Order: sequence, then structure tokens, then C-alpha cells
Amino acid sequence: METYSVIGKRLQRIDTASKATGTSLYLTDISLPRMLHGKLLRSPHPHARIVRVDSSKAEKLPGVKAVITGKDIGAIPFGIQMAQNYTFSDKLPLAVGKVRFVGDEVAALAAISEDVAEEAIGLIEVEYEELAPVFDPEKAMEPEAPRVNGKGNNIAWEIHLDLGDVNKGFSESDHIREDRFVLQPAAHCALEAHGCLACLDQTGKVTIWSTSQAPYRVRVTISRLLDLPVSKVRVITPAIGGGFGSKAGAFSYDACAVLLAQKTALPVKIILTREEVFSATRVRHPEIIHMKTGLRKDGTLLAQQVKIVSDNGAYTSLGGVGLCNSVAFLNSPFKIPSLKCDAYLVYTNKPMGGAMRGYGVPQVRFAADSQLDIIAKDLGLDTAKLMLKNAVRPGDMLANGFNISSCGLEECIKGATRAAGWPGFRARSKVSRGIGVGCHTYLCGAHRDPINGFSALVRVHEDGAISLLTGAVDLGQGSSSVLAQIVAEEFGVRLEDIRVVPQDTEVTPLAQGTYSSKVTFWEGNAAKAAAADAKQQLFQLLAEKFEANQHDLVAKNRRVYVKGAPDRGMSIEEAVLAYQLANLGEPLIGRGHYKQSVHPVDHATSLGNNSPAYSFGCTVAEVEVDRETGKVNLLKLTIAHDCGFAINPTAVEGQLEGASLMGMGYALTEQLLRKQGTTMNPSFLQYQATFPPDAPDIQTFIVETTDPGGPFGAKEVGEGPIVSIAPAIANAIYDAVGVRIKTLPASPEKILKELEML
Repeated sequence: METYSVIGKRLQRIDTASKATGTSLYLTDISLPRMLHGKLLRSPHPHARIVRVDSSKAEKLPGVKAVITGKDIGAIPFGIQMAQNYTFSDKLPLAVGKVRFVGDEVAALAAISEDVAEEAIGLIEVEYEELAPVFDPEKAMEPEAPRVNGKGNNIAWEIHLDLGDVNKGFSESDHIREDRFVLQPAAHCALEAHGCLACLDQTGKVTIWSTSQAPYRVRVTISRLLDLPVSKVRVITPAIGGGFGSKAGAFSYDACAVLLAQKTALPVKIILTREEVFSATRVRHPEIIHMKTGLRKDGTLLAQQVKIVSDNGAYTSLGGVGLCNSVAFLNSPFKIPSLKCDAYLVYTNKPMGGAMRGYGVPQVRFAADSQLDIIAKDLGLDTAKLMLKNAVRPGDMLANGFNISSCGLEECIKGATRAAGWPGFRARSKVSRGIGVGCHTYLCGAHRDPINGFSALVRVHEDGAISLLTGAVDLGQGSSSVLAQIVAEEFGVRLEDIRVVPQDTEVTPLAQGTYSSKVTFWEGNAAKAAAADAKQQLFQLLAEKFEANQHDLVAKNRRVYVKGAPDRGMSIEEAVLAYQLANLGEPLIGRGHYKQSVHPVDHATSLGNNSPAYSFGCTVAEVEVDRETGKVNLLKLTIAHDCGFAINPTAVEGQLEGASLMGMGYALTEQLLRKQGTTMNPSFLQYQATFPPDAPDIQTFIVETTDPGGPFGAKEVGEGPIVSIAPAIANAIYDAVGVRIKTLPASPEKILKELEML
């Protein structure tokens, strides 16, 4: 096996010092001269017609510099075009004619201070004509339901998948099981709130500092909304305090800040309050899943029929993508030869759903893995062995089009269950203790975007250090450090020689954005290619000097030398100087690009190879349930994950631990509670998110399969692991007290109610 100098090592992140000392600049740290503070007026009604907006009192308040309403921006919707003829654009920056959820943006203003802005926003008078709302997605599908979006029905998108012969599969099944599962809306809980700062220069060019995960999307959206040439919009990304999908794309506050800056000729900053983040930004889609599964008595899966109703909220956002993921991952990590699914994305008068870690997959895999555990109990089979029997394996071509290039699922199941003491646990466990298992799979970047690729540039300085220019945003997960390790390894220098340039659409190359678990695989490949390009330029020059074939040259440990003859070489500094002397001072710049080669997915059926590679894993949960209170004490999580190759094992373990906490919250405590469309728990105190002090004992295992398409064989780890946490916990609860939780979260109240029915 090849020996690496930088990758595969537990190296310290490149931003450790700035984060530890508090010198990283976040949006709240950035202030410009004469900067104004913006505020948004939001609807108090879930569904209403806007009769009149009177901002005269607010405009007269001293310190208020500008007020805007929907008529100032117009009825130009913004959204995401994921592929040709697949556009979701139905959200206006400020409502025109009608509001569709509590929190819908109606007006915005800019004032000299936050206090003045807060006072002024309360002076804007809006007359509403209330309309009948609809909150239940199944009721929203009925013909007589109120129309949220004014169209013929409340179905925003639908997918119909039919693989194999489901009827034949059920007729050949020895056991058939039907269940209904309900998954709740959940919040991302990034520590940094959403926001932006916009200003104009003397030419009218807009500069935006944004908390977005996708600065190029913000640039395109603002260009289109405000009819500006793309070259007149610059988006800069400061340090980001978490995202988990919540900050993918543009928001109303981006457009409002820019328009207010245009009207006042002054910088305008808008930062949402924590209450606004909880009640008016995107959430994990609630889903209702009806699942019917048939199998042989030996545990071989034969057929599955599924109906998914996904609550999209008032606007489409990225909902179609999440629905496509939900349908696609019914067929993995366990193979089902015959599968029929009817899936619906439904409008309701609630905040819109959006991308969230594992987008669309935790919901369906909770249902599927919970039902597998039920079936195993029905048939007297071991759940882990049932999963192993049907597990996806390397080289499989799944019925829905997934091409499995690498897969360590079998090793993950065996490793996690063995480490957790799965065999014989029941004989050893105490009363009300239980153990459960769940599996996960996820993609390494979805092919659903006209900007189908990532690019990178490396500039090699005279001393051999490198500036890496990439459009991939580091949200705090450490992706910049991973990219730096890849470049350092490829070019033969140290990690400390690499500087990752902050994302700036004026400088850094085009990128889709940090979402869909693309950065390590896609941008990692682009960065590796850029470093290889720069290295090859050096080799072409030095081959003659060393009297060697350029393919026999090696760059390692800050030296370039002939393979097998380390003395025939020179330092990186000397090599770069030689390059510049030979090229009249021309800088040494390498260019790299990665474009996915698989065919796009059919969004009407979800058929197709979603990704160039897929990650896999397994989680085993051990719980203790108090029969008197219904409280679940999560004692231990054992999680194994196939990440291809671990560029930095410490970073991989950190992602596994973070996913464990997030999945724990999704399983046990987290739910956005709403009453008539109003969010009732819009704060960290009320929402019951999980944080490090809540963590159980977490044991992690890295399984390396070295994917042929990944940079040095690497695959994703940021999203997949969250998928298996909730089903493992729910299955463990059943094992402990015989209560089957099919509606998350598994709260004490639900458990007590189920216990009473035993």
C-alpha cells in the first residue's frame, strides 16, 4: 500500500488557531462605515390576502432611511433550477397579494440602529383578509382543500416509481407487513443565525457578505431578481457558524438588503433573530410514509410498495430534491428487486421544508429499518443478520440505477454489532435495557444541477507555499483542511504550506455550493487535479535538467527528485524559482475541474445513478427506558462508516460524533411544535436540541474501501451517518420495553401511552 505524507494523518485543522482565539471573522464581526440595520416585517397569519400596506408612520420615524414592500421588488420568484425543465421558483422576496405562512415576509426597512429598526417595523400597518389555511398534508391533497399556491391543487411535485413486478413479488412472499410512519419537522440549530451585509460602490456594483453555503447561487439569484448583470454582483463568504443545509441558496433577506442598500446608497446588514430562524427559515421535511414489504421466510426481500406524503410548507424551495432522495434511497442500502412508490410533495400553510443533513433519506430509512426490525421479530430472525442478507455489495447495479463502485456495508454491520456486543446482548441485559440496529447510505454529490462541477486553482509561491482557490464553503466542518491535505499530498509539501483563500465570487472559481456531500469527493478531485497540473508544469521543465523522463519524477517532502534517486533533485523553492526564470516570471498556477460523468436522474421517477459513489454504514444503539416516566436514556452508540479513504481520521470521527448527536435529537426530543401555523418553541431553550453534554458513549469505526473515483479513494462522511441513528434508537426502545415507536420523536409521553396499551 502506498505510504502518504499528509493524507490519512490526524493533522490539526488549518483554522484551529483562529477559531480558538476568536479571530475568525463572522458576519456579526463585520461592520462598515455608516452601516444601516435592516429588519423584516412578517405575516402574523398562516394564510391571508394582503389588502393594504401603509408604511407612512415607519417612514416618518427619525432614523429610518428606507422602507420597501413587495411592489418595490415585483413578482419575480426565486428558487433553484436543478436540471433542465426542473425549476422550483415560487417564493417572492416580499409577498405580493397574499401571505402563505406565519412568518412570510411582507416588508423590510433600514434604520440607523437595530433599536430604531425594531420600533419602526411595528409601525407598518398591514390590512389582511384572512383565508382558510391547511396544515395537514394529507388533507391538503383533498379536492376541497384550500389552495395554498393558487394553482389547481396543492401537489407541488410528484414521483411515481415502478420497478420489477410488485404484485408477483408479494404473491411469492411468505410474509407481508404494512405500517405507517410519521416523521416530524426538525430545525437545523446552526449556532450562527442567517444574515447578510450588502453595499454598493460608485459604479453600482453590489458586494454581499453572506452566511450562505452557496455564494454563487446567491449571486445568480440577486442578479436575476434585481435585474443586475452577474458581473455587478459580488458575494463574499466570511467564516460560517454551521449550516447543515439551512443556508443553501438565497433568502428574502439577501434581496431586501441589496434593494435597501440601493435605495439608501449605504451599507445594510440584516441578521435574523433566533426566533426568526426557528419559525421562518427552512426545516427538515415532515413525511408520512405508508410501507408494505414482502419477503421470504428466510429473510430475502422480494417486494415493497410505498406511499410518501412530504409536507413541503408554503413554498417549494428544494423540496423536489428531497422527495427524489426519499424515493431513490428506498432501494439502498438493502436491495429490493420489485419496488413501487408514489410520492407527493404537498403545499401547506407552514414554513417551507428545505435541505437538511441527509436530505430526504433519514425519513424513509427510519421507516424501512424500523419495519425490517418488526419483520425480524415477526419471523423470529436476527435483525442484523436480516440486514446482512439483503445488503448492497461492491459492484452491484441496483434496480433503480445505482452503480455501487465501492461498498463496505457488510464490514460495517459486522464490525458495529460485534463491537457493541450484539450477539447475546439480551441474555446479559438488565430489565428495560435494549439494543437496536440501523444502517445508512448516502450519495457523494447528486447530479441535479446545470452547474455540474467544481473547479479549483492553486498558485504556487516562490517559497513553495500554495494558495488554494476554491468555491466550496467551509461551514465549520473542516472541509478546507481536508482540501488542503489533498493539495499538500499531491504537490509534495506540508499542510502548513497551504492557505485556502476565503470564498469570493470575484476571485474564487465557480462552484455549486457546499451541500449534497460534494466537497470532499467533487472539490477534492478538482483540488487534486489543480495541484497535479501545477506539479506537471514543474516536471516538464525539470525533466531535461535531471536527464529523466518526467513520469519518473516525484514531488515529496518539499523536494522534486528522480524516483529511486533522491539525490538527483532539488527543493520545491529551487524548482519554483527555476520555473519562473524559464518563463520570464510567469506565476505557477494549476487548474483543476471535476465533473460528474453519470447520467442525470429522471426527476419524475427518481431513476438513475444519483452519484459517482455512495457511502455506507451501520449504527447500534443501546438504551435504557424508565417504565415509570417513559424517559429514554441513550447509553451508547456504536457507529461504523465506510468513507472510502479517511483523508483525516480525526475529522471523520468528528463527523460521526456530530451526526450521532443530531440523530439522537431527531429520534428522542426534537420537533418544531406549531399551533395554527405559529411555531410555539422558537428558541434553544424550548426546542430541546441535543448538545455535547447530552452525548452518550460514542464508539466510532472507520471502514476504508478506497473508492476508484474519489480523491485518493475518499467518499463522504458529513451526511450519511445521521440516517441510521434514529431507527437504531427506536429499535432499541422496542427491544427494551416492547413499545414500537412509529412517530418521531420518541417522547416519554408517547412511550408511556404505548406502555399503557400493552
